[in-house]
Order: sequence, then structure tokens, then C-alpha cells
Amino acid sequence: MQSTPSWAWIVFWALLLALLVVDLLAHRGGRGQSRRAAILWSLAWVGLGLAFCGFVWVTLGSERGHEYLAAWLIEKSLSLDNVFVFLVIFRSLNVPQKYQHEVLFLGIFGALVFRALFIFVGAAALQRWGWVSYVFGAILLITAWRVFREDPSKQQDNRVVRWLSRRLPVSDQVEGPHFFVKHQGRRRVTPLLLALIGLEVTDILFAVDSVPAAFSVTTDTFILYSSNAFAILGLRALYLVIAGAVGQLRYLHYGLAGVLAFAGVKMAVEQWVHIPPLLSVGIILVVIGAAVGASLAHRTREVQA
Repeated sequence: MQSTPSWAWIVFWALLLALLVVDLLAHRGGRGQSRRAAILWSLAWVGLGLAFCGFVWVTLGSERGHEYLAAWLIEKSLSLDNVFVFLVIFRSLNVPQKYQHEVLFLGIFGALVFRALFIFVGAAALQRWGWVSYVFGAILLITAWRVFREDPSKQQDNRVVRWLSRRLPVSDQVEGPHFFVKHQGRRRVTPLLLALIGLEVTDILFAVDSVPAAFSVTTDTFILYSSNAFAILGLRALYLVIAGAVGQLRYLHYGLAGVLAFAGVKMAVEQWVHIPPLLSVGIILVVIGAAVGASLAHRTREVQA
């Protein structure tokens, strides 16, 4: 595993902090909540992720640039699964759209922290025990089968939120941007806090799947974490885009299952068959592109019918 110079980490952390501040300030007061604005912001986040790929390519070499691009594509693709679950959580708790940004921002911030723990611990484990790669591969293949069988866009509620609702004193409705309220002298949690906890727990569960998928491309912690960070930074805007198009992506979960299965097989056979990062990029693009194309074609046929 190649070492990354300290200045590259400094540049990354400075950029990440600046982008978090931009995301927080640019959408305060309900700004940027329209579908058109969400699409533009999503394109901007994609552009930033690809621009950082260019930075890695120029400063750390083409091989690590390929690794970053492949890991970023994997995480960006699998983040769509997170978005479907976020949509279910907000709908089941009747969280108004004007309060969703704050919850999503805090959820993304927490995801950045937990992903760092997963990545650095996972990299250390792989470096010390080679057999861990087979465990990661098995996890990915099992998850691929689950995602293949279950369409996340058709979920009506979230098990984490349902479990928490039965065990926490929850107020009946959202009471402004507050996480706690007092009712008849008793402190209660609001649906906003329940949504935030649900988002964090859900992301931790998804990270168990998506982080090993990125490990199928590289074990370089800088590449892994930077690609993860840039993939999830745009989740707020991506959520608003997907929320308006959830019914049009009928076959997307098959594509996500294909990406997970490919990553699992890649980890299992890496000792005997090396799949270059650039080839991984091509396979991921073809799999997700085919799923999206099939979904849009089906939607077109439905409209025509």
C-alpha cells in the first residue's frame, strides 16, 4: 500500500470542511429545495468528485486515480440505496421538506465519522489478516442477493424507526426544528430526532456493505476515505432528485445488486485474478447504466400505454 504525503491529506481535509460549510449555508431557510435546484446541485457534487479524481491522478499517479474513480463510482451507486431508505424514513414520520435538510446534513456529518472508523479499521484488518478479504466478499455476495430480492423503493416503513418508536417517548408531530420538546412536564423526542437516529443507524448498516465494496478496488486509506466522502457529500441534493423520480427507477436495485456481486467476486478471486481499476470502472458504469436504461424504457412504455 502506497503512503500518501501529509500535504495531500491537508488539502483533502481543508476542502472537505469548506464543502460542508457551503452545503450548510447554501440551503438554510429552505433555499435550494426545488427539483431543478437539486439537479443542479447534484451535478455540481458529481463534478467536484470527478475534479478531486483529477487531483489524485495528477499528484499521486494514474493508477491511484483509477482506483479513486472506481471506488467513488461504487460508493456513489450504492448511496442510491441509502437515499431510498431516507425517503421511507421521512415519509413514515411525516417530516416536512423544510426540516429535512438539517437532518440530512447532520446525518451526512455522522456518516463521514463512521465511514472513517470503518475504513481505517478495515484497512488495518486486511493488512494484518489476509483472510478478512474473503469475509468481506461473502458479506457483499449475501447483501447482493438481499438487494436483488428487495426493491427499496417499495418499502413502506423502516424497521429501525419502528423499533425506536416503540421504545422512546415520541411526540405526535414535528414541532418546528426541535429534537426535544416538553409535553405535560415530560421531555419527549420529536420525529426529527427519530429520523436522524434512523438515518445514522441505517448508514452504519449500509456502510457494512458499501465499504467492503470499495475495498475490492483498493486498500489505500486516502483513496478509500476521499472517494467515500465525495460520494456521500451530495446525498442531500441526490435525495431531492430521487424523491421525485422514485417510481421511474423500477430496475435500479438489480443494478445495485450487480455492483455488490461484482465487488464480492472481485475480492474473492483477487489472489488469482487481478481486475484493473479502470476495467472495474467500465463494469460498474455498464451495470448501473443498463439498470437505469431499462427502468426509463419501462417507464416510457407505461406512459405510452
